[in-house]
Amino acid sequence: MVETNRHKLVKISVMGQVDAPRFPAVPWTPHFISREGQPTLLPLNGGIVYNVRIGDPAMGWAAELIEPGVSIRAREEAAHRALKVYACVGNEAVVMSGRAKGARGTVTGKSGRFMDHVIVDFAPGVLEDLAIGDAILVKAFGRGAAVEGFPGIEVKNLSPDLLEKMGITVSNNTLHVPVVATLPAELMGAGTGLDSDGGCLQIQTGSPGVVEAHGLQELRLGDIIAVKDYECRYAPGYLRGAMSIGIVGHGDSVRTGFGPGMTMIMTAPPTAMASGNKILPIQDTGANVARILELGTYRRGPRSR
Repeated sequence: MVETNRHKLVKISVMGQVDAPRFPAVPWTPHFISREGQPTLLPLNGGIVYNVRIGDPAMGWAAELIEPGVSIRAREEAAHRALKVYACVGNEAVVMSGRAKGARGTVTGKSGRFMDHVIVDFAPGVLEDLAIGDAILVKAFGRGAAVEGFPGIEVKNLSPDLLEKMGITVSNNTLHVPVVATLPAELMGAGTGLDSDGGCLQIQTGSPGVVEAHGLQELRLGDIIAVKDYECRYAPGYLRGAMSIGIVGHGDSVRTGFGPGMTMIMTAPPTAMASGNKILPIQDTGANVARILELGTYRRGPRSR
């Protein structure tokens, strides 16, 4: 198990409300134009999703960028910014109002620009008792996290509790990180150049054959993914020689440039990779947050990839 600086981290409360699904004001029509040029009308992000949870397939739903479980945001903009930045995957969430008051869940991801949510997993019975507007407090813990002995590798959006359970091993100045797949930088779409601390980065799945070529047919919400030649210390983008790690937090898209969204959790710039602070992805079909934290609907057993 890796050693972290958890004893130096601050645990702080942030809070949001269950956010209603909404259509963007622009374009005025509720339809999105698919990558094939067809108008589509599908459920969009937000609200309480009763039948999609972390561990379920990331693709194949009749939906657009669907967020599993519960999507929350704060009503006041500055407070929402704090919620997005401070909340980390693996943090505990507590319902503070309504019929489900006192129920506990887990932060599983974030969504990006225009969606702007923190995504939380709750048990099915809790989902039935939640309502739009219910307040959910997140015990934010992980901002400023680091792996001891690897000053060149930046950890972000990740609870130290989850970091220490991911099966990461250390040898030869290298972090060996279990991942479901390692993807090239050219598959990165929406989110590039934006916010890697409070948003997400989307995998473009629209090019014919790309899903099969990279073994993404069985991609699941919660899967841990590596991206080569990609750096996300600040605004994420292509950088030859870099390596980044993300967790799939929301579902696929019918639109060009969009796809399953990843919350980025670790990155090593080329200078770190060249100086003995390396990230080396290790293929592991069980590298999924739902399995690690025993959440959602993770299916046990090997995958076919």
